[in-house]
Amino acid sequence: MGKITGFMEIERIEEGYKPVPERLKNYKEFVVGLDDAQANKQAARCMDCGTPFCNNGCPVNNIIPDFNDLVYSNNWKAAIDTLHSTNNFPEFTGRICPAPCEAACTLNVNDEAVGIKSIEHAIIDRAWHEGWVKPQPSLVKTGKKVAVVGSGPAGMAAAQQLARVGHDVTLFEKNDRIGGLLRYGIPDFKMEKTHIDRRAEQLVAEGVTIRTSVLIGEMPKDSKVTNWAKETISAAQLQKDFDAVLLTGGSEQSRDLPVPGRDLDGIHFAMEFLPQQNKVNAGDKLKGQLRADGKHVIVIGGGDTGSDCVGTSNRHGAVSVTQFEVMPEPPVEENRPMTWPYWPLKLRTSSSHEEGCERVFSISTKEFIGEKGKVSGLKTVQVEFKDGKLVDVPGSEQVLKADLVLLAMGFVNPVATVLEAFGVDKDARGNAKANTDFTGGYATNVPKVFAAGDIRRGQSLVVWAIREGRQAARSVDEYLMGDSQLPR
Repeated sequence: MGKITGFMEIERIEEGYKPVPERLKNYKEFVVGLDDAQANKQAARCMDCGTPFCNNGCPVNNIIPDFNDLVYSNNWKAAIDTLHSTNNFPEFTGRICPAPCEAACTLNVNDEAVGIKSIEHAIIDRAWHEGWVKPQPSLVKTGKKVAVVGSGPAGMAAAQQLARVGHDVTLFEKNDRIGGLLRYGIPDFKMEKTHIDRRAEQLVAEGVTIRTSVLIGEMPKDSKVTNWAKETISAAQLQKDFDAVLLTGGSEQSRDLPVPGRDLDGIHFAMEFLPQQNKVNAGDKLKGQLRADGKHVIVIGGGDTGSDCVGTSNRHGAVSVTQFEVMPEPPVEENRPMTWPYWPLKLRTSSSHEEGCERVFSISTKEFIGEKGKVSGLKTVQVEFKDGKLVDVPGSEQVLKADLVLLAMGFVNPVATVLEAFGVDKDARGNAKANTDFTGGYATNVPKVFAAGDIRRGQSLVVWAIREGRQAARSVDEYLMGDSQLPR
């Protein structure tokens, strides 16, 4: 906890943003984090609530009251040690996690929650600045070899944990750089990729071998996922060469919208659009980059991926950006007595929306209209709930202009080829079937093959990926050694 009466005396302090005209000129991060004094005041608001629901609200179970109290006491070194004890990459979560911990904060029952995410952000940025984040290589080697397939946050966390207990870990990535959707899904203006790069350097210093542009299994013939690998290794070869294999790929199969006109030019998945800009930002040369310059852009899907498309389109110089959401507009404020400490349904306005975007709720696309093979508009209808079902509102049909349509309706399952290559059973949603039991957790039906992260649980948050990567690492260590000292 912080100051005993702090929550009554100090108001919540929000992180700031650079002005919209300034931030739209580039792809740099624009959040202005808390300085030390502001973080100290924010941490002082952490109350002596008895049962800290924030710990359970956080998927990695960060020890939030402890690091809040340490920041309040200006003991920053102990604060980062406490934070790192549960979270391998606080700079990722401190930037892009939606902060379910804050929804669970006891103060959030009838007041503004403690700004836990902003404190976490301040701790890790201070730690990097002070040089406190150092490699932790194992002093002993087990002689066991582990392959981690997929280098998103789950794979990175698992690889780091396994290397730190002495296993020889190889991290495989089909793209040309590690990071998964952190690298090629999250725009740079939300999280610059230098944060991934310096963690990659730390992994290598801790003994992890990183192999990029390597696909495990077979390449899908009809895949639209970008950046496919230059080298292929069979699942059988990987099982032969390694004592354990951990699959930590993402959920990359985008949800489609199969309505008339879907085959027109100018209609693309978000994950065709976003990775290209990230590659350009990294210095790559692309031919025929998908751009929104001078176009009327419609983004179909009201979630975070759609918001990322909005922000990128505005930076391209789109004439207009409209975001569709088929569900009704949520309330501005949640019903706290009904929802706390769980994640509430409420209207969430992102920084990208504030940069320029018309948001349309309760709308469904019925047809794409085109001219000379290119999309020029959408036929839409308003929808409403009746008897528990979404139905069209009679007389609400309209045609909206669109030169570029981006489909950002979520992801249905991982690209299936890697699971099929290993013979891993899939659940009803097409994800890897693996339990999360305390003993033998994350093991699949295939001997010595484990699965964690989005490839197992489906599309989720970076904080869940880190949690599953850490837990799966413990299970792999137990499988190899009979016991494990890694935290669960």
